Amino acid sequence: MTETRRGRPRTPLLSRESIVEATLQVIDSEGVAAVGMRSVARALGVDAKSLYNHVDGKDDLLDAVTEHLLAGLVLPERTGDARRDLHAIAASFRDQALRHPQAAPLVLTRQLASSQALAPINAVLEVLKDAGAETGDAVHMLRMLLATLIGTLLREVSAAPTFGSNDREGTLAASGLPALIEAAPHLARFDREAEFEYAVDLAITAVLHRIDLRRAR
Repeated sequence: MTETRRGRPRTPLLSRESIVEATLQVIDSEGVAAVGMRSVARALGVDAKSLYNHVDGKDDLLDAVTEHLLAGLVLPERTGDARRDLHAIAASFRDQALRHPQAAPLVLTRQLASSQALAPINAVLEVLKDAGAETGDAVHMLRMLLATLIGTLLREVSAAPTFGSNDREGTLAASGLPALIEAAPHLARFDREAEFEYAVDLAITAVLHRIDLRRAR
């Protein structure tokens, strides 16, 4: 609620939480590249200088958004089955990330500070370690799984203009390239759920196979 003084609205109360929400609005509508103190202040209807009472600058804004995304992830209970547990964490991440898919890549690039935001990372590492991965390998596997998830998510949210039309299949079939002609009916279609399941299952299979190979040496 705002109050008027001398005919002008008083600056609304700000908080780190409200600034994070405004930053997400900017990312959702314009992408991460559009984030800045001015663009976020504009979304809030305040002077950019007032944001510095709550955040240190653009980098702090992006870190805060990343922590907000991960802190909101609901971690499933462990079952003791590494494949099932990794898949459940991946599904939870997808559910959370689809609310703000343009912000998801930040998880790969930002440095996190709070234990709440780091909890999902810790959960994956624990599953990998319990499955037999050495610490260094577990970190590489974690990063690969994250990259797979985020890549699949970005493809999922941007697939509509590219896939699912007869024109797309016809273009591929007329390419004159044998492998494309054969695959045209499949390349022209995109089932989001099936693609997610396939990518996650393939990545987890590769990770668990790598652990088994390491342990067999």
